Amino acid sequence: MQQTVANIFAFADVKINGGRPWDIIVHNDRFYKRVLGGGLLGLGESYMDKDWDCKDLPEMVYRSLLADLETKVNKLSWHDKIQGLQAKFTNMQGLRRAYVVGEHYDIGNELYEYMLDKRLTYTCGYWRNGAKNLDEAEEAKIDLICRKIGLKKGDRVLDIGCGWGSFMKFAAEKYGVSSLGITVSKEQIALGEKMSKGLPVEFRFQDYRDPIMDADGRPEMFDHIVSVGMFEHVGPKNYQEFMEVVYKHLKPKGIFLLHTIGQLTSKTTNDPWTHKYIFPNSVAPSLAQIAKSVEGLFMIEDLHEFGTDYEPTLLAWHSNFMKHWDDIKEIKDQEGKQKYTKRFRRMWEYYLLIAAGLSRSQKATLWQIVITRGDIPGGYKSIR
Repeated sequence: MQQTVANIFAFADVKINGGRPWDIIVHNDRFYKRVLGGGLLGLGESYMDKDWDCKDLPEMVYRSLLADLETKVNKLSWHDKIQGLQAKFTNMQGLRRAYVVGEHYDIGNELYEYMLDKRLTYTCGYWRNGAKNLDEAEEAKIDLICRKIGLKKGDRVLDIGCGWGSFMKFAAEKYGVSSLGITVSKEQIALGEKMSKGLPVEFRFQDYRDPIMDADGRPEMFDHIVSVGMFEHVGPKNYQEFMEVVYKHLKPKGIFLLHTIGQLTSKTTNDPWTHKYIFPNSVAPSLAQIAKSVEGLFMIEDLHEFGTDYEPTLLAWHSNFMKHWDDIKEIKDQEGKQKYTKRFRRMWEYYLLIAAGLSRSQKATLWQIVITRGDIPGGYKSIR
């Protein structure tokens, strides 16, 4: 059993109990059984339970992904097969399941305040134009979005999956626009409304498929629409319906900007560990899936890829999380119990660091896609 696991990781030049930073150090021999029986789910749960450690987890993940160990490990597991069958025969992101992902964002605003930038922007920052820290990278990303959609004073914007309102607050302060943001997280709304008090920013607790009506009871029309880091929760069976909602609410000559993690091949499920512990029912789209979803509705005007900017973003989040762990672990729930345990710490650390390794491998990426009806006078001009 031990030799079988060692042979698998050897494909990626990762040694068991080796001396290099990316080697795996085993603390409990049940690690081998859990990997062979549970695949990626067993690997992640085994890390959470401190069966193993790795000094440079992003590098270990990077090497493993380049060697396609994900496929080799999951062939040993029944979890991935069951999840794949569920996705094939069930709409995992249907309206009845739409609010499940809100659980990830409702685990506590205090955690995110310690981990994220000052605006609480929970998406990839834009580092390549000279940002020196997380705050600068996230503000550069938001301003880039504002410039790409051509915001001007008096515009009205819909933000689908608005989070804590970082885009809406920035757009109101810097560009003089009003916004409506929709989210399935009540915690995000509670803090977002407090942070944007006095600004023309409105939050609504609803799914994107729920009616978005104006004061006269008609579908509200917006000058522009953005969706930043939410499309990963939509699901392949719903991509076209999502685009139809955007089409329904976007004014003529309006611009829609989609900011999403993407992957190179079309899939229907996430890896089983991430599905269970971090983002239930989530899956990143491929370009082919996005292109198919806009067919007959929109024109893709601009595609901007900056996936490698996610690694410094994730590492900054991890640094903030670890730096503030002594404060985070003291947070109590409503019953006065410790809200974030040592096992939670290892789960969250694993989530952030394996995602950084995924970004480094470029097996996943980040796209900003500008989409219109093809009615922009003179044509759309790309902005970087």
